[in-house]
Amino acid sequence: MASLARHLLVAAPTLLDPNFHRTVVLIAHHDEQGAMGVVLNRPTEATIGEALPDIEEIIPAQDAIFSGGPVATDGVMILAELTDPSLAALRLDDDLGFIAVEADNVELKAATRRARVFAGHAGWGPGQLEAELEEEAWIVEPARREDAFTDAPDELWSAVLRRKGGSYALVARMPLDPSVN
Repeated sequence: MASLARHLLVAAPTLLDPNFHRTVVLIAHHDEQGAMGVVLNRPTEATIGEALPDIEEIIPAQDAIFSGGPVATDGVMILAELTDPSLAALRLDDDLGFIAVEADNVELKAATRRARVFAGHAGWGPGQLEAELEEEAWIVEPARREDAFTDAPDELWSAVLRRKGGSYALVARMPLDPSVN
């Protein structure tokens, strides 16, 4: 299977795992050893100012921290658009990547156009994601830059499905509980 890095995994309506129900995951890395990504549409109540005041110079204090997934939830990942891509520990695109929290804040502030913080991430071992794709637990769609920085994360799942079109646009309108339909 070709790498799904820089693609979105949109949870199919049949994926009822509470960690991933109606999530949109940006895949950052995918190869034969497994895959890793972050959930884009799960903002938490915690803000940068409350939980990570050391990075307020880079990201506004009022910005929410997002739940990136169920793995390593005590760790933080920062996805950023950078004027200096060499600051990215893991690049997704020419100027988009994950930066190290340990990086120099002054240098990062000067090089960061916008950023989003994720607590934890989503991960799959060798062959695990491929098996879930065969079970049709995920719908794959190329990622767009604005997906990662959406101002409407609660609407992202439906928006990506509508963008995909066809029968997926119908799925996008499904209520959380189809029995109320």
